[in-house]
Amino acid sequence: MYQGKVPLGQKIAFGIGMLANQMFPAILGIFMIVLVESLGFPGWMWGIIFFLPRIFDAITDPIMGFISDNTKSKWGRRRQYVFIGAILMGISYIFMWQLFKENSLQYNFWYFFLWSIVFYFGLTIFSVPYVAMGYEMSSDFHERTNIMAVAQWIGQWAWVIAPLFWIIMYDPNWFPSAEVAARQLAVWVAIPCAICAMVPALFIKSKSTLNEDYEPIDIKNISKSLNKIFSSFREAFKIKEFKKLCVATFFIFNAFNTVAALTFFVIVYKLFNGDASASGYWVSLFGCLGALGTTFIVIPVVTWMSKVFGKRKAFMISQGISVIGYILLWFLFIPGKPWMYIIALPFFSFGIGSLFTIMMSMTADVIDIDELNTGLRREGVFGAIYWWMVKVGFAIAGGLSGLIVTLVGFNPDLPTIEQQSAVDGLHAFFCFFPMVGTIIAMYVMRDYGVTEQRAEEIKTQLIKNRENLVTVK
Repeated sequence: MYQGKVPLGQKIAFGIGMLANQMFPAILGIFMIVLVESLGFPGWMWGIIFFLPRIFDAITDPIMGFISDNTKSKWGRRRQYVFIGAILMGISYIFMWQLFKENSLQYNFWYFFLWSIVFYFGLTIFSVPYVAMGYEMSSDFHERTNIMAVAQWIGQWAWVIAPLFWIIMYDPNWFPSAEVAARQLAVWVAIPCAICAMVPALFIKSKSTLNEDYEPIDIKNISKSLNKIFSSFREAFKIKEFKKLCVATFFIFNAFNTVAALTFFVIVYKLFNGDASASGYWVSLFGCLGALGTTFIVIPVVTWMSKVFGKRKAFMISQGISVIGYILLWFLFIPGKPWMYIIALPFFSFGIGSLFTIMMSMTADVIDIDELNTGLRREGVFGAIYWWMVKVGFAIAGGLSGLIVTLVGFNPDLPTIEQQSAVDGLHAFFCFFPMVGTIIAMYVMRDYGVTEQRAEEIKTQLIKNRENLVTVK
């Protein structure tokens, strides 16, 4: 762990891993439309495929966190898992999308479902130790924000690039159908993403842990390990500030993701009467411009606000701006005038765009509190618990997406004129559901208490404790 500034090369290496960490889910969300539009998956199947693999992912995350925190290796605690997870994600993603319309619906469902389990298992092996790497890179209050800002800046390009796949997949000059596009593009997505995911394992420095006094993680001690995991959960949630971070992230990120899957349907059916070809680049533009706003406006501004006003105030201001964006989207989705929604995007982007820059920096601060309480450095466990909350909510969000489609009575096979109320219902959920989640999160974070002064006091006490421990030994 660096005590102060982290070399830029190390930040960039971490950020390239974030590009893979965000590119896979960004592209996956776009490809998932193929299941409904081209392969005929009903809403309940779509919901299950969103829900169950992510629940599996959420269950395995804490176990992976415990393993990562207690690994004895000459490569350190994290790097080997990041490398293995990257390879597994790449291979499984390619196989997952080898779907053919001529196969039965049941076959395609089970084929995709089982391969997605393998993919999410690889994601767990990669992401939990990868995120922990970021938490342990620096002990400096503001440098932690800088690390996450660089990583999120690089990672945001995933959300700039991914929407372009709407154009490529549905342009007959590129592919005869979206189904064929998904099969072939999966290869071109998986290989570069897997390579990017390997970069932190290859280039981020770590020290040998062969001589560390860690918990055993062999099969004989699996029961004890599981007890330790549950104990870590209880201890983590005893820290009020960490609980607030998890709950606030749960509401913002997962309320957003509940409706993000509906973007294609809302734009095509609200603005273009269900004509996907007529929508041209407007579906892609929504995601691209939002991500570019995050990259060049939100992340720099939020990083600046964090240093000037503190992390909590930066969070509250950025989320308040996003509420304005959600309200504007309600009024600016005007049929025949798609360019109007561009006005809302700079405001809208402040919500999800600022979230992980601030929250991951705050989580690193909270891990210091845990060390002060327990004497242990458990970045892997805390990262796993934090992302467990995200992924459980993401699973629920996926299920809710299918439920919303069913609830409003939307059917992509019917002309818009016959289901105008369903389209209006999708639009209402798209704007107001994430706004409610954001307001709840702001209420939760209103009295978050880890200021820069308190963080420095904790850091000073930790240094004294470590010095005393060395003296005793």
